[in-house]
Amino acid sequence: MRQLPPHADVDTQSRADGLATPASGLHGSLCGWLAGGGAAAVDWPAKVLVDDQLPAPATGSALAVLGEVTGEQLADRSFNFQLLMPDDDAPLVERSGALFDWCRGFLGGFGLSAGEARGLSDESREALEDLARLAAAQPQDDGHGDDEDALEELIEFVRVASLLLHGDCVLAAEHRGRLN
Repeated sequence: MRQLPPHADVDTQSRADGLATPASGLHGSLCGWLAGGGAAAVDWPAKVLVDDQLPAPATGSALAVLGEVTGEQLADRSFNFQLLMPDDDAPLVERSGALFDWCRGFLGGFGLSAGEARGLSDESREALEDLARLAAAQPQDDGHGDDEDALEELIEFVRVASLLLHGDCVLAAEHRGRLN
């Protein structure tokens, strides 16, 4: 399974392309779009940022690879899906801020593609509510070992919640389609 491009590469290209969305938020938007049933496309930034003027990323660029690998990871049934986050040696405040950006992006992308998502399971509805609470959070400047552990647990929760929502909106619909 291919890996996501480095956070720093996505951030650099995002800025160079004039996108006003941080790298983690951009990835969250893409994941939300795909999890809600949005179609994978080479021009995914235009879709998830709702700007038809945005060109498709250049083939092989960090944003193109991000789009390709994210789709592959979400569709893979071995649960290798990962969030695009800063390196582990980045300050806690930067990593937690990136997680909250990711959640804000996810909710926006999910809302664009899924709409009201009436067919969600109770677990998925609860996961969306939890993601909304995380999206509203603000990073703290200070932290210690317990905060590091808590951040890792939150990242894992968000990862699993994303897969759950993707399962409800995309995989379940595909499964129903094959049965009919």
